[in-house]
Amino acid sequence: MALTDTLATPPVPRAWRDVGFALGIIGILSVLFLPIPAFMIDMGLAFSIALSVLILMVALWIQRPLDFSSFPTVLLIATMLRLSLNIATTRMILSEGNEGTHAAGYVISGFSKLVMSGDFVIGLIVFLILIIVNFIVITKGATRIAEVGARFTLDAIPGKQMSIDADLSAGTIDDKTAQLRRRELEEESSFFGSMDGASKFVRGDAIAGLIITAINIVGGVAIGYFRHGMDMGEAADVFIKLSVGDGLVTQIPALIVSLAAGLLVSKGGTRGSADQAVFGQLGAYPRALYVAAMLLLLLSLMPGLPLLPFLFLAGAMAGVGYVIPQRAKRRAAEAKQAEDQKLANKEEEERNSVKASLKTAEIELLIGKQLSNKLLTAHQELAFRMAKMRKKFATQYGFVVPEVRLTDDFSIGSKSYQIKIHGTVVAEYQLRVGEVMVLLGNRPLPEIPGEEVREPAFGMRAFSVPEMFAEDLRRDNFAFADNMSVLLTHLSEVIRNNLPQLLSYKDMKALIERQDPEYRKLADDICTSHITYPGLQAVLKLLLAERVSIRNLHLIIEAIAEIAPHVRRTEQIVEHVRVRMAQQICGDLSENGVLKVLRLGNRWDLAFHQSLKRDAKGEIREFDIDPRQLEEFGQEASKQIRAHIDAGERFVIVTAPDARPYVRMIVERLFPTLPVLSHVEIARGIEIRVLGAIS
Repeated sequence: MALTDTLATPPVPRAWRDVGFALGIIGILSVLFLPIPAFMIDMGLAFSIALSVLILMVALWIQRPLDFSSFPTVLLIATMLRLSLNIATTRMILSEGNEGTHAAGYVISGFSKLVMSGDFVIGLIVFLILIIVNFIVITKGATRIAEVGARFTLDAIPGKQMSIDADLSAGTIDDKTAQLRRRELEEESSFFGSMDGASKFVRGDAIAGLIITAINIVGGVAIGYFRHGMDMGEAADVFIKLSVGDGLVTQIPALIVSLAAGLLVSKGGTRGSADQAVFGQLGAYPRALYVAAMLLLLLSLMPGLPLLPFLFLAGAMAGVGYVIPQRAKRRAAEAKQAEDQKLANKEEEERNSVKASLKTAEIELLIGKQLSNKLLTAHQELAFRMAKMRKKFATQYGFVVPEVRLTDDFSIGSKSYQIKIHGTVVAEYQLRVGEVMVLLGNRPLPEIPGEEVREPAFGMRAFSVPEMFAEDLRRDNFAFADNMSVLLTHLSEVIRNNLPQLLSYKDMKALIERQDPEYRKLADDICTSHITYPGLQAVLKLLLAERVSIRNLHLIIEAIAEIAPHVRRTEQIVEHVRVRMAQQICGDLSENGVLKVLRLGNRWDLAFHQSLKRDAKGEIREFDIDPRQLEEFGQEASKQIRAHIDAGERFVIVTAPDARPYVRMIVERLFPTLPVLSHVEIARGIEIRVLGAIS
């Protein structure tokens, strides 16, 4: 057979299933009018019981009520099946009941013997109790729950529809998800509306069973006595047994289906099968189980009450109360382990993927083989000190620098390390493993075997000696540092020199989001009308380039709001911000309230002023200075600045406001960390100590 023939031929059961279903409905209706033999009645009653049990099991195991949305239709079919069988058995009882208890089939006869124990009074009492339980308890409660559920479900439809539309507008869900949720909402409203009406089927079924049984008893006794000449006692015994047996056979499936309907509508919004919902919530409180166990234990000790039942139940509840927390802890541990394993697998997959090779760490410290082995035992301390260093930067400069990735790289020198910023090597140094570095400054070399070197962070004179001489150096009041301190100091200075590159757009947005609502609104206003967010980031980067802290971001936003409507150049905005932040700048650069300054002499003030070319509006358009003057200024400035640096003094250069950016541009190439201020940036209340002049 060809493959196309196989695909073109639909399966026979699926093609004829709708026809078989229609024939089954017609068969149920036919039973209402046509007489059927006793063995067919037995088959129908057995099928009714099996169908009711199946409905109950499905109602127990579904995850949510909508998973059994066909329940109203199934309930109607099951109810109609029981009523048609009830009518068929009524016809059989009234027409052939005089032949004995087997006249209506062996199912009814067997139930009458099993439940009634040969006494129709017992059967009648049991039947009435089943009617009361089904009609008053289960059916009435399920009907009320269905009514309330339908009412509240229909009332909640507009709000749920608006919620779906809002999620769709916000981009939280896509069109396909919105359609699925709308379809689910329609199914939910239709289901609970149908359940409100379907609960009436169960209620009517119970009433019909009671009436049909009464009719069978009265009519059967009358027919047996008047038509078949039976004694009144004999007629009552036979027909009441048959009628009550018939009632029991139909009421037991009705009771099961009523229970299924009650379970379904009472499930509400609880997800999961009935056993998960019930046992999961009842067993979720071990203390409640312990209290119940204590109460049962007390009852077992009461005189007159049996000991074993209460004691057994008390032990069972206490045991369950102990087992549940242990199982919960075990499941939580397994879930955490599975989550950790999943994250580890994901990280490993990302690390080994091609995309991972495209990602570069913002700050990376690469360590050679021998240096890595030396620091291996101190890796935890190294990580702790780097975290402490990042915290210090956050406090000092107002934003959190990225984490430092620590990598062992055997391709570099075994005693060397490299510092990368955004994947580019910006600094490297070779340490002397097993030695300490003595910081000399202007002091002479110590009388200890060693070698003169340069400290990597600031380029200071240093002397490297073996670690065994550390105590001798301490006695001679020499300052020295071990390998880890040298490395971390160098790393800290490299980060400080690259702060502008480390302030990302994401970091800048996060800083603004942490401000008070008023300043967030002010930032949004100026960034939509006068300056862009990247422009604001550029202002912050220029401040960080001169090591001006942005911790007082609200003051920076205020200053930008003042000047942004009038100027466009980022450099001009930065100069205005610096003037507004003069108090903070001078406070950070002063020592004990004293700011030491080195002035530009009159000659160089005039030279820089004449080099500034202005347009018709008076704004500076270019800086044009004679290269010979520039070289001469560099020589004189280096001589003066180096003398004060070697003396260990902390100072700033002060110049005219319009020339400050250009003086800074020249000085930073010679001394990158030396601050340059203008006269207007000297805050009031700061004591000035003039060290001299570059002249």
